Amino acid sequence: MQGNLSEIDIRSILQLIELGQRTGELFVEAYSSIVSSTGTQPTQRSLAGQSWFVFCFNGQIIYATQSAGSLFRLRDYLRRYKADTALDQIQVPYMASTNAQEYGYLWALLENHILTPAQGRNIIHSMIHETLFDLLSLHQGSFTFEMGSALAPQLTSLEISPLLAKIVKQVQQWKQFHPHIQSPNQCPVISDPAELQVALPVNTFNTLRRWADGHTSIRQMARYLNRDVLSVAKAIYPFVQQGLVQLFYEPSVAPANSKKDLSSRETKAPKVVCIDDDNVIRKTVESILNEHGYEATTISSPLKALSLVFQIKPDLILCDIAMPELDGYEICAMLRNSSAFRQTPIVMLTGIDGFIDRVQARMAGANDYFTKPFGESELLMVVEKYVGPGCP
Repeated sequence: MQGNLSEIDIRSILQLIELGQRTGELFVEAYSSIVSSTGTQPTQRSLAGQSWFVFCFNGQIIYATQSAGSLFRLRDYLRRYKADTALDQIQVPYMASTNAQEYGYLWALLENHILTPAQGRNIIHSMIHETLFDLLSLHQGSFTFEMGSALAPQLTSLEISPLLAKIVKQVQQWKQFHPHIQSPNQCPVISDPAELQVALPVNTFNTLRRWADGHTSIRQMARYLNRDVLSVAKAIYPFVQQGLVQLFYEPSVAPANSKKDLSSRETKAPKVVCIDDDNVIRKTVESILNEHGYEATTISSPLKALSLVFQIKPDLILCDIAMPELDGYEICAMLRNSSAFRQTPIVMLTGIDGFIDRVQARMAGANDYFTKPFGESELLMVVEKYVGPGCP
């Protein structure tokens, strides 16, 4: 089952999965509209856009995620139980390389008794709600549902119909915040602390002051406080209307030690490693990135790459999928097994824009995938997404 969201919406897709009691993975990808190089007619293509997985078993949802290669969301949820630092101490679980990485780490925390089953279920339920909130707000994209074996082991499952009814209502209520609040990813900042302190109870003001720092999003606040994103938005909405709280998409308040960090960023070019056995691709990547202020290193041999990346310590790794000796999936999984590259963004390069490649890339621990051939603007868009602009 596959198609475009212009033909069928997410709600209907999930209802079909429930009616058919299907087991497998739903992959949804948001479109980005670009102008083709041969004309002015806009075309739809994924350019490092957002994508989501929903894992189902017998017509129920057992897990859902936006990015199978990231642990940032799990780390946020673990702060509820003061267990976020445990991610840096546990061994990388095997299933993190074969299934959704985030899910694998969650199970490792359960097996090491760092989390209780009740806490694990609470986190998974929150992750499913969060993912479906985004999906039900999506209007442009494509989807593929692949029948297959269920994600295992399983900790919990949620019935689709009552879940959809609840989240659809939340999506509709969210619209009342427009245009003052546009996205859960906006970061609140208190613009007038004195006046806000008068308007709020002491405990409420202290909580808001703690998190409204300009680089904690509404969504992150919801995770930390164990609330849904609608409740958090509703709480700050009156003060956004009054101008006492402002919202930004990018961090606007620097950390206390940021002067040193910012100065070092200004003088240090982001390091990007490209692993690809194609000489033309390597030369293209190196030329484009070096010209735009990045420190690009290209490596043709997969085996050689595994040793060189530890010396280079790149900020971003671009890795081809189809290579001799080791393929890109194996390289990605091996790098994820090292604590040194647990959080390093890895983007897979593929010559086939197919569902299987995308799924395998995510399951190996990749943050994203990128289809060859590509142009200069497309490459820069992907690199800037993960490491920011190059040095001038």
